[in-house]
Amino acid sequence: GKWHMGVNCKSRHDHCHHPLNHGFDYFYGMPFTLLNECQGTDDPELAKSLQDTYWLYTQVIILAVLTLLIGKLTNLFSVKWKIIICLAICGLLYFISWFSSYGFTKYWNCILMRNHGITEQPMNLEKTTSNMLKEAVSFIERNKHRPFLLFVSLLHVHTPLITTKKFQGRSRHGLYGDNVEEMDWMVGKWLLDVIDKEGLKNNTFIYFASDHGGSLEAHRGNAQLGGWNGIYKGGKGMGGWEGGIRVPGIVRWPGMLPAGTVINEMTSLMDVFPTVVHLAGGVVPQDRVIDGRTLLPLLQGRVQHSGHEFMFHYCGVFLHAVRWHQKDSGTVWKAHYATPVFQPEASGACFGRGICPCSGDGVTHHDPPLLFDLSQDPSEANPLSADTEPLFDTVTRRIGKAVEEHRKTLTPVPQQLSPYNNIWKPWLQPCCGTFPFCWCDEENNKV
Repeated sequence: GKWHMGVNCKSRHDHCHHPLNHGFDYFYGMPFTLLNECQGTDDPELAKSLQDTYWLYTQVIILAVLTLLIGKLTNLFSVKWKIIICLAICGLLYFISWFSSYGFTKYWNCILMRNHGITEQPMNLEKTTSNMLKEAVSFIERNKHRPFLLFVSLLHVHTPLITTKKFQGRSRHGLYGDNVEEMDWMVGKWLLDVIDKEGLKNNTFIYFASDHGGSLEAHRGNAQLGGWNGIYKGGKGMGGWEGGIRVPGIVRWPGMLPAGTVINEMTSLMDVFPTVVHLAGGVVPQDRVIDGRTLLPLLQGRVQHSGHEFMFHYCGVFLHAVRWHQKDSGTVWKAHYATPVFQPEASGACFGRGICPCSGDGVTHHDPPLLFDLSQDPSEANPLSADTEPLFDTVTRRIGKAVEEHRKTLTPVPQQLSPYNNIWKPWLQPCCGTFPFCWCDEENNKV
């Protein structure tokens, strides 16, 4: 399915970010993210968030090159030609990045891969999900006599909400609802049915969840497409508000887990890793801090509370909020250190920007932090203060201490969203064919 971690680091074929270099034995899916550009009919999605940035850097670099060039030719100051040429090349690459966002994205980044090979460029979205599910079924059938781990990241319930004609108009909730219903049918009809048919039902642990809440800003024309997050404030792309991070999880393991049980405890997708290691009879690494906790004791009813006392909610590399489950009282506190600036102000979303930023002028910093008692106020509608909450200072100090301890466990890494890492690099571009004429369709040719 959707990998969204990229492919290459230094050359077109090093595949340093590829799933096969990160523990997986087999991969079929798209290495990048899914954008409206892949369909080519909706308003550009990448353009909204990156076009302005690309164009700004292009203008700044061109101005710098012209200034240096004039200074060099008039002997106003000394500068090496190498510096001018390097800057000019950077400016050209930013210009191409800006220009390509108006049409080339579909042909360069909307691709399907099987292991290290590109099978479809650009991909046919109408058939992509069914192709992925066929691969998943085939994988289960090939590995049914031995333990296996299958991770399926569907393209459904993500813009541009590709829905087959069979499911269009089925839901009372528009195209988004149609997409949810088709995803539900696909998971049941393709994946769960083959597990039951192959006699694997009672010894297969199945975990179904989303990686974030509904995207409130997604729209087509004047129609909102991004779903609904109920009583919870905010949505996708917001690192702190409940609507962006609180999603349900559904687990199935007949005979091992009690059926029909509802567990109202906060867990994390980071818990998948230690849970899988536990199920496989392994031991998680002991030479580093592992943020996840195995889900098995909670799911089996051997413990009543999640193993997480504190949870740290990030937007990109920026810590936006911290949750504290105070075990002795059962109260769940949440402190917001930064929140996105909604546009319009009371909308609960960033309609003006298209997506909420993680830093800069699109974020409000809070000192002291905004504090909420999620046990009483899950909608985060009533921020507490020292005047309204006697424990305000005690709670914020304890959360602040947890943040200090947490930050000691972090290791600095390169900034993934730096200007250099956002620039288009032709020498890293995956291509099926002769670059820049990238095109192939092995899926249909094979059929």
